[in-house]
Amino acid sequence: MIDIKENLKNLKKSWLARIRSTEGTELKMTAKKSKYKHVVINKKRYYFYKITWIDPTGDSGHATAAESLKLIPSVMITHAYVFHRDNKSLWTFASFEENDELFSDRNVFPIGCVKKKERILL
Repeated sequence: MIDIKENLKNLKKSWLARIRSTEGTELKMTAKKSKYKHVVINKKRYYFYKITWIDPTGDSGHATAAESLKLIPSVMITHAYVFHRDNKSLWTFASFEENDELFSDRNVFPIGCVKKKERILL
């Protein structure tokens, strides 16, 4: 309870400092701009990500046991807008129609293959 009261007290102090520093001028409330790269399509905001994921590597030829163990998965990087995410999959797109809700260069990644998602700054 003390933390809440102290937070409110600090909040009041910061607002008073802002009001005092702008005396004689009109206060304007503006929306905070996003610091991340994004697009808005049909009133929905999609953020741009660098996605690091694991891609299976395959070979259909004959090989010894030692040669088979040399196959390792590839670490891939995709730059795209995240369309949707749930517990099993991550949907992305890289191209879109400017005046309509049409998406191109689409992918869907199993969540188990995605190692890292980094939102891209402006």
